[in-house]
Amino acid sequence: MKIGVTGSSGLIGSALVDHLRSVGHDVRRFVRREPKAADEVSWDPERNRIDPRALEQMDGVIHLAGVSIAARRWSQSFKQEIRETRVNSTKLLVEAFGKVAPPPRFFLCASAIGYYGDRGEEILTETSSRGTGFLASVVEEWEKAARTAEKYGTRVVNLRFGQVLARHGGAIPSLLPVFRLGLGGPIGFGRAWWSWILLSDVCQAIRFVIDQEEIRGPVNITSLYPVRNRDFTKALAKAVHRPAIIPIPPLMLKILFGEFAKEVLLASAHVLPLRLKECGFSFAFPQIELAMEEILRADT
Repeated sequence: MKIGVTGSSGLIGSALVDHLRSVGHDVRRFVRREPKAADEVSWDPERNRIDPRALEQMDGVIHLAGVSIAARRWSQSFKQEIRETRVNSTKLLVEAFGKVAPPPRFFLCASAIGYYGDRGEEILTETSSRGTGFLASVVEEWEKAARTAEKYGTRVVNLRFGQVLARHGGAIPSLLPVFRLGLGGPIGFGRAWWSWILLSDVCQAIRFVIDQEEIRGPVNITSLYPVRNRDFTKALAKAVHRPAIIPIPPLMLKILFGEFAKEVLLASAHVLPLRLKECGFSFAFPQIELAMEEILRADT
């Protein structure tokens, strides 16, 4: 299939492009400059520009673009940027769908488990209600923008990503130096549920969703086994053969990271990938200990 991918230089996007090509798909990468290679498609979401002809003959589009929510402290202007880079770029793509015939058959749009908010011990699936907070409101608007592609007959899937783990991106590279010094430990009180997934399983899950045409709407891209933060940090410490006994107080996190700490680092979301499980997806690394071992294997 011919598949377009936005955010192709990011953590998920770069791995996904390689994975899809390895199984024979023709992948076109959306770039925010003049194309320099035959596999590149130019677009400019900040200026609301895209040539709809770039979508001709595409079987589907996977939309992963958007500024990282951890890029800097959450000021009002940065929160607006978080919202606009997701919602506006999604609207731009959907508008382009309506200008080509036939439009892409599927539209897989990135989303996030931030939709559920901080829910304590509650078990959350794709049928759970929206939570409260900034991220929940952004995700709701983001997914609504993606769903408008359905009016063109396009199958829409909202990929609600949990915390993606990888050796070369995400949280792990920042945590590793601290844990190798034996200075790591639970974040906050360690009781919050963290819903995670290994990057390689992310790629496999997205490919599975592409192939399973009955899958529509929200899909949690998380492991079968969420863990409490204290168990997450324990598994990382074990993988580097160090203790994990020095907790990071919640107050310090709030001082350092502001609202991001409250909504992400200290939030509890026990999310299960019910839709993937029901459709028969098989995780290669469903447990956190296996995932940490796989990540650290690159160092051996």
